Formats: sequence, structure tokens, C-alpha cells
Amino acid sequence: MTTPHAPSPATMHIPDAALSQRRVLRVLVASQVFSGAGLAAGVTVGALLAQDMLGSTSLAGLPSALLTAGSALTAIAVGRISQARGRRPGLTTGYLTGAIGSAGVITAAVLDSPVLLFTALFVYGAGTATNLQARYAGADLAPSGHRARAVSTVLVATTLGGVAGPNLAAPAGALAEHLHIPHLAGLFVISGAAYALAALVLALWLRPDPLVLARTIAQAEEADAAADLAVGGNDADTGHGHGGVVLGALVMVLTQLVMVAIMTMTPVHMHDHGHSTAASGLVIGIHIGAMYLPSPLTGWLVDRYGRMKIAAASGATLLAAGVLAAAVPGDSVTLLALALALLGLGWNFGLVSGTAIITETVPLATRAKTQGLVDVSIAIAGATGGMASGVMVSATSYPALALTGGVLSLALLPAIAATAYRR
Repeated sequence: MTTPHAPSPATMHIPDAALSQRRVLRVLVASQVFSGAGLAAGVTVGALLAQDMLGSTSLAGLPSALLTAGSALTAIAVGRISQARGRRPGLTTGYLTGAIGSAGVITAAVLDSPVLLFTALFVYGAGTATNLQARYAGADLAPSGHRARAVSTVLVATTLGGVAGPNLAAPAGALAEHLHIPHLAGLFVISGAAYALAALVLALWLRPDPLVLARTIAQAEEADAAADLAVGGNDADTGHGHGGVVLGALVMVLTQLVMVAIMTMTPVHMHDHGHSTAASGLVIGIHIGAMYLPSPLTGWLVDRYGRMKIAAASGATLLAAGVLAAAVPGDSVTLLALALALLGLGWNFGLVSGTAIITETVPLATRAKTQGLVDVSIAIAGATGGMASGVMVSATSYPALALTGGVLSLALLPAIAATAYRR
């Protein structure tokens, strides 16, 4: 019989992971509420600002593309900084960059400079990438059976700010007039302040750094395992292989592609059938709520029933959304809202399960860098879905787009089956 070795002095001074995780989640939730509000400006008034400056709609879609490009570049940068120095400096840098982008947009509006506007919107995209990467920080210290719930806690916090943000448009406009800047730029004042506050919260209170502490704990456990092995213990194989990385990325990329493609063209489809902007806003609002609000339930389902099953449920839910959207009569706002709710739910299933797969699979030594690269792929998938959706609807129809997206999501099922078989 072997006797457990005494903990080393270094091990004894490592902070308790469970206590640290609770603190980390509280800090991340607070920062995500602010950053969620910061996200709203670019989505709500970015295109309107471009249209107002240029006097036409020809380049009104460019802000969305620039936000995506800036988001993709920042995902790499935040991942690399986090890998080298920890989550706190990585996320703080990302949010501060988003705040600088907001200030640039305000300056561009005052100077009536489209070139500066587009440059600033590219920089502003850093906030979007950082907001998404924060979910990984929630899982660094979580035990294996609770990682999806930790991710979902961070995700749902974004919803609070995301819902509040657009509703600040009117008071933000009044603030802009008081500051003698263009009305539409007012929401970017709120956005810049929100991103700066998110950065401040993380810089001051995200201690201990979750990724750094997770590495310290892992090193201590490796040392303990080596000591146990030296006195006759058994070395267990905990490797997950590279198949999980590919699967986790595929789940998130494919769900993002399908979701963005169908969501982007839904307001256009509704407008073509005579629906008001208010009706389109209601449907998109329901969709966005379904993207984030079910996160706590999804996290519990992933931890309870497994990542693979919920990833498969994502594909099935997106198929149902696509089929329903394709079959809905043009005059039915209710059924279209249901289809878009299913679309949001399928995306949520995919993001939470895919994030859990990546976090579980990637070793701590390369985790943040790999997560950044995965999020670049997600951003590119979203941009591709948005651009391709318009082309497809012009060539065919909205029902054809919705049905194609639903069928495409079924590609997840054989990938999941193959990965599960290899395990």
C-alpha cells in the first residue's frame, strides 16, 4: 500500500480553485454586462453613420465587414497575449482597443470623415472579439463536469448589456447633442465608456488570473502525480487527441455560418412581404434572446448529457429552424419568429457545446492561442454567411436559403459520430 506524499510548500500556497472560480465568474459577469452594452453601437448605428456620411447606401454594408475583420484580427491578438501573459492582460487590452475604436468613430462623425470612420470601426471590432473570448476565461478553473455551465454564465451576462444597449439610443442621442457631436455618434459615447469600464473591472479585479492559476494547479498536479508514480502509483492517460479540436471548431463554425446567413436575410425577406421595420425588429429581438438567454440551461444540458449529444442537438435544431423558415407563409410574423427562435437556440447549443469541447481538448500550454484561432474561424464563417446569403437569395429565394442552411447543419452529425467512434 502506498502512502500519499505530503504536499510541497509551493502546492500549499496555491489559491483554492473553487473559491477563485467563483470570484472569476463574478468579475467576468460584471465586465460582460458592460461589454454587452458596448457591442450594441456598431450593430445599431454603424451602417446608419456610413449612410449618413456618404449620402447613399452603396457602402452601408461595409461597417459590418470591417467589424468582422477587426474582430478576426483581435481574436488572434487576444489569444496570443492571453497565452503569453494570462487572461487579464489579454481581455483588458481587447476592451481598451474597442474603447479607442469608439473614440475614433466619434471623432470621425465630428470631422465628417468616412475614411476615419471605416478605420475606427475596424479598431472597434476588437470589442466584439474580446467579448466572445471572455467565455473561455470562465472555463479555465471550472472542473470538467461544470465547464459548460461556467461558459454559459459568462454568455448570458452579455445579454443583459446587449439588451440594454440599443435601448440607450435615445438618451445617447440627447447626450450627443449636449456634447455638440452628431446624434448618431451618441451611442458610441456609451459604447466607449462601457468598453473602458469592462477593461477597468478586469484589470482591477480579475485576480488571480484564471489561466495562470489553472496552469499553476496543473503543474502542481503533475508534480504530485510524478511523486505518486515514483512510489508505485499508476499513470492514467488523460489525452483527448486532436479530433476534438477539429470537431469543436467545426461545430461553432458551421452553426455560425448557418445562423448568420439566415438571420441576415430575414429582415429583407420580411420587408419584401410588406412587414414593418418594427415587426422585423421584434423577430430579430426574439432571435437574439434565443441566442443567449437559454445559456444556463444549455450549460447544464452539456454537463449533464455530454458535449457530443448537445452538439448533435444543435444540428437538429438548426435543421428544424431552416425547414420552418422555408415553409412559413410570407404574412406570418409569428411562425417566422418561432423559426428565428429555433435558429438562435441551435446556435446557442453549438456555441456552448463547441466551446466545452475545445476547452476540454486543448492542453493548457496552448489553450488560449488555439481558442483565438478558433474564434478567427468563427468570425470568418459569420462574414462568409452574411455575404453569401444575399447572393443566394438574389439567385434563388429566401426559402431556398433557409432550407439549404438547415440541410448544411446536418454535416455536424457524421462528424460527431466519427469523433465519438474514435474515442
